[in-house]
Amino acid sequence: MSQENSKKEQEKKMKEDQEKVTKTLSKIKNRLLVFSGKGGVGKSTVAGNLGLAFARKGKKVGILDVDIHGPNLAKILGVEKERMKSSKEGKIEAVQVRKNLKLVSMSFLLQQPNLPVIWRGPMKMKAIQQFLGDVNWGDLDWLIIDSPPGTGDEPLSVAQLIPATGALVVTTPQEVSLMDSRKAVAFGQKLNLRIIGIIENMSGLVCPHCGKKIDLFKEGGGEKAAKEMNIPFLGSIPLHPRIVSLGDEGKSFVDTEPDSEAAKAFMKIADSIVEKT
Repeated sequence: MSQENSKKEQEKKMKEDQEKVTKTLSKIKNRLLVFSGKGGVGKSTVAGNLGLAFARKGKKVGILDVDIHGPNLAKILGVEKERMKSSKEGKIEAVQVRKNLKLVSMSFLLQQPNLPVIWRGPMKMKAIQQFLGDVNWGDLDWLIIDSPPGTGDEPLSVAQLIPATGALVVTTPQEVSLMDSRKAVAFGQKLNLRIIGIIENMSGLVCPHCGKKIDLFKEGGGEKAAKEMNIPFLGSIPLHPRIVSLGDEGKSFVDTEPDSEAAKAFMKIADSIVEKT
């Protein structure tokens, strides 16, 4: 095959892949990009529990875990032992977490959970493109995209590859995290992403013994940053010991602890997102 024919074949394949992605996206009403300026702020926990909150409200939800090197949502949602399967139509079937909630994650493709993914950028972007174009997502009200942290090459590529209808920035109250969340907001604005709002995670801890609130990482910084940048503040999610233990057990926090302040915060934030979109 000549070099010119090879180039034409590549262009044809790229066009076909893009058409498949476009067809998939046409069946998804809202595409919500969840990102953060730094790691360790509980972004995946927020993305997973928001997906569960939407599903509890009767919405059809898909979660796309595109954090290729640190895919944690299969563990958080209790489906880490599942695998994606092929359908008769040649499509890939997303893993059904529960009624109204599907998940696609790199972790489903790993033979062992402790194996690192040692891929360069083009391979990662090709995988994400396949997660969109080759997966049978069906009709969805919401696709929540759990993006890699930071404002570098990977989040940039993800934001360009998946045209989101809105984006959330997750932060914690301490100033170090807020500095990075401001950068994340500016990053999203430069990409013309509609920033739906900022969520402050790990916002205080209610002592299970005395009931007194303890501000482990300060409080109110996320709301202050939102006001400074003229971005909506969607709410604060307090620390709760069961978020950690249930996440490790792969059980739904918003289902298991529905009366907790943290679960109520997730549900309220989900309502706010719906109102703003």
